[in-house]
Amino acid sequence: QAQLVESGGGMVQPGGSLRLACATSVSFFRASVMGWYRQAPGKQRELVAKVSGGGNTNYADSLKGRFTISRDTASNTVYLQMNSLKPEDTAVYYCNAGGSLWSSGYYWGQGTQVTVSS
Repeated sequence: QAQLVESGGGMVQPGGSLRLACATSVSFFRASVMGWYRQAPGKQRELVAKVSGGGNTNYADSLKGRFTISRDTASNTVYLQMNSLKPEDTAVYYCNAGGSLWSSGYYWGQGTQVTVSS
């Protein structure tokens, strides 16, 4: 059973930056595609970014250039660096494990709130 522990959410002003982190178990981390999804109030959960064990990535088209996903094998952690944040980025961000670069896996984190507001 995989455990995904997220951190790094919070409130930031428009134009600011945040970095989310998701830690998981060693064997699962090395085997799985990892990624981030988000869900804003009243909207469906949507893909943000995913990264494979080999380092290949997939991003939502609207977020390319502002968000960067990465994974650190030494700490078994996947990161989401979010820059130039906009109010429309406000959502609960969920870590996800498994699946493919284009589809979600079975395992989810508890979610972390990101609020972009002045």
